[in-house]
Amino acid sequence: MLVRFIGTAGREGWPSPGCSCVSCASLPPGSRSPLEVVVDEALRLPGEGLAPGYRLDGPVLVAPDGSRLLFPPFPAPSAWDSPREAACDVVLLDLIGDPFVLGDLRGRGVVTPSTHVVAVGLDHRVRPEELARRLALWGARAVPDGAVLDTSHAPSPMPPPARRTLLLGGSRSGKSAEAELRLAGEPHVTYLATGPSGHDDPEWAARVAVHRARRPAHWADEETTALAEAITRATTPLLVDGLGTWLAAMFDEAGAWEEPSRRDEVVRRCDELVEAWRSTPQRVVAVSDEVGLGVVPSTSSGRAFRDALGRLNQRMAAESEDVALVVAGRLLPL
Repeated sequence: MLVRFIGTAGREGWPSPGCSCVSCASLPPGSRSPLEVVVDEALRLPGEGLAPGYRLDGPVLVAPDGSRLLFPPFPAPSAWDSPREAACDVVLLDLIGDPFVLGDLRGRGVVTPSTHVVAVGLDHRVRPEELARRLALWGARAVPDGAVLDTSHAPSPMPPPARRTLLLGGSRSGKSAEAELRLAGEPHVTYLATGPSGHDDPEWAARVAVHRARRPAHWADEETTALAEAITRATTPLLVDGLGTWLAAMFDEAGAWEEPSRRDEVVRRCDELVEAWRSTPQRVVAVSDEVGLGVVPSTSSGRAFRDALGRLNQRMAAESEDVALVVAGRLLPL
């Protein structure tokens, strides 16, 4: 199958006419036209009707030679009849709108290492450099208008992602959202939530609900403070959110807030966590609070917690291939 990309953008193109946002202002006019492709120089999409020899298999276009192309718009994977679907040679996805669909398609067998994953519907929802960064994380790519993709050639292999990633940031910095984006292309992810469920605190429960709603339905959720054990037994990539709430739980369980003599137990649990993090063969992304930029806590217990979390962050960072600070939703690699 040959796929020629006449346009790769959203309905208005990119940059959007008359738009002065930072994304549009960074591109010359007419950089990308609205999405349109020609398949085998015989069939134009979107269009009316199918050329002879082409057929639809649900949301997938099947060419006479058996090649398969997934073209938007198409039903969400959760609406498909079968949990497993035939592999496609090419999938065109709006990864700005829903990056998690790629992980779901991988889990269903639609996307395999031999599948060309091309981001389309591109527009000013992200900046061009941010789009490139995200696509590299997910094992996808964008192609220029006018490009021709030949499915007889395998896609270029993507560099493997970092096995251990630590994301630091302050409150509302965007660190949790960045952690979720890091794993959006994975077919199976277990989300380890270390904070309380919020049953007795409506405001906290509302915060937890927002986080849950943002995560894709095909991810597994586990609420636990037994992080070392969870990491050691993991068989899928993990997202740990976050180390600050976990450490607070360790202080609670050890009764170490007001009893300095009990803080050795907290240190022991930290040692176990660092060892599990060091030894895991799975991909793991952890979120933690950056405590070094705030005011000095006014209580002895507060200062003890700050110091303990700062030391834990340093130890986890030393055992991580990828460490970054998230500030105002922007990433600063460390």
